[in-house]
This record gives sequence, C-alpha cells and structure tokens, in this order.
Amino acid sequence: MVIPEKLLQVLKNDGVVAIASLGPDGPHMVNTWNTYVRVSEDGRLLIPAGYYHKTEANVAFNNKVLVTLGSIKVPGMNGPGTGFLIKGTASFLKAGAEFETMKSRFAWARAVLAITVDSATQTL
Repeated sequence: MVIPEKLLQVLKNDGVVAIASLGPDGPHMVNTWNTYVRVSEDGRLLIPAGYYHKTEANVAFNNKVLVTLGSIKVPGMNGPGTGFLIKGTASFLKAGAEFETMKSRFAWARAVLAITVDSATQTL
C-alpha cells in the first residue's frame, strides 16, 4: 500500500503515536512520537523500540497491530489537526541494514518495530 501524502505530513510534525497489539493476556498499548517513525523504501513504518517487550511478545502471538497517530499542525477534514488509523502486520528487526540505520539515529533502540501497512484511514 502507498502511504497517503497527508500521513507523511503528520509524521513530520509533533504528535503521539499509539500502537495496540493483542496477546494471550489481552490488548496492550505503547506510545512513541510521530517524528521517530520512518518510512522504509517499500512503505513499511519503522519504529525504534527501546523497550516494547510486551509488544514483541504479543506480535509473536498475533502479528496484527492497530496504530493511531495525528498532529494538530496538519489540516484535517474539518479544520486544524488530522489523525489516522492504521491497520497492519508487525515484526521486530534486530539485525540488518534497516536495523543498523535506525540504531544509528536512535542509539537507545534495541530493535525496530516494522509495520506493513494494510490500510491507513484518515479519521479527522
């Protein structure tokens, strides 16, 4: 899937990202910042993971995730601010070129959460 231009604009601005995963104990959520998220050449979202141990365990159980993000600085459908709901498939990278690139930008990252976007719906 091609990442919508408006979503790319959101990622360049301040805002919070919420990532929901589902494991055997139920749902779990973690957060990061819009400006930490990178888009790979093939359109996956790459997110540095400092902790995310529960998320990683959940992804091993069920690799489907939901992500919400937004920014008040990007015009939306009804005025200032926009947001997106992303449905995707996740994996954790701990080696390779993408991991090394993210590690060079975020020295604290122990892994990279890679999300293949199945859908990205503008919600605001």
